Amino acid sequence: MELDINVVSYRNLSDRMQGLHDQLLEFAPDIERIACALYDASDDLLKTFINSTRNGEVLRSYQYKLSDSESLSHLAREKQLRHLTGIQELLKPTTVHSDYVLSEGFESSFTVPMYYQGDFLGFMFFDSRQTDTFTPQLQRELILNANLITMAIANELMAIRSIVGTVSIARDFAEFRDLETGAHLQRIARYARIITRQLTYVLDLEDEFVEHVFLYSPLHDIGKIAIPDRILLKPGKLDADEWEIMKTHTTRGREMIDMITSDLHIDNLPDDEVLRNIVEFHHEAMDGSGYPSGLAGEDIPLESRIVSVADVFDALTSHRPYKREWTVEEAFAELDLMVDSGKLDPMCVNAMRAARAEVEDVLAKHPEHT
Repeated sequence: MELDINVVSYRNLSDRMQGLHDQLLEFAPDIERIACALYDASDDLLKTFINSTRNGEVLRSYQYKLSDSESLSHLAREKQLRHLTGIQELLKPTTVHSDYVLSEGFESSFTVPMYYQGDFLGFMFFDSRQTDTFTPQLQRELILNANLITMAIANELMAIRSIVGTVSIARDFAEFRDLETGAHLQRIARYARIITRQLTYVLDLEDEFVEHVFLYSPLHDIGKIAIPDRILLKPGKLDADEWEIMKTHTTRGREMIDMITSDLHIDNLPDDEVLRNIVEFHHEAMDGSGYPSGLAGEDIPLESRIVSVADVFDALTSHRPYKREWTVEEAFAELDLMVDSGKLDPMCVNAMRAARAEVEDVLAKHPEHT
């Protein structure tokens, strides 16, 4: 049975997954969880992404190094499927994921590695509380439909990569790389992911949202490509007129996103408003004194508030010709001052501080080459 995952009413991949699960339950009523974990090769991380979980808790905001799991590494490397039964007797509580599977009482699972054009994308997990759910016939059906989901995920990731690649080429031609290095963009993305993952415990965010903030945050300043060099590269303080021109990089950035998506005929860009909000509103302030629209408080989109904190922290801890890099302690102290003065979201700052060890790990692994 081939399922339909392209229903018009589906807003995103999470909706598609739940719709697929609804259809699947009609002929396989014992499958109580379907979940996809994405693989990030740059950090060797498997990350929870989308899921449909019935009659139980949802595993969210979890990431795990693939190399730390010999069995999953083998599946990914050899492109093999895995069927487990009698899980409660077989599995040991060695990770957050195994603890979750045991606590939820799952007795059998079917794991399918996801590949697209030879690239490993991650895994799809099917779980049941019955031991005899995944018959050979059902496994064949699940492989077919797992491939459909993989195609849907790959199409969305390709759309994002098209945007990122186009912007990277434009940045190179504009010599924008001299101001925003690859290391800076890597750090911004990871700081944003750290903050967003921490906020999932407070705001019950979807992992799909976490991933999109991570993927889109490096594009926050693309509008600076349109700023004249005499202003962008000016070594001294900008005058009033120059500053007004500099501030237009937010709206120019949103216009660029609209133009690129139109020119590339990308009509399936996932969470495209998240991207546009990051680009246009990451310089808004909690007290309404920011730009371009003077938004305040929760009127500022959450993704914009997250990237604002990540961007300020990275600016403080990075070396510049006019300043030394600040220590992590000094940077957090400055973030607190900016919270007190009404500039930054205290919830986002606290979320970043709560994961200080991860923040310091990002600094160590992605240093600035000055």
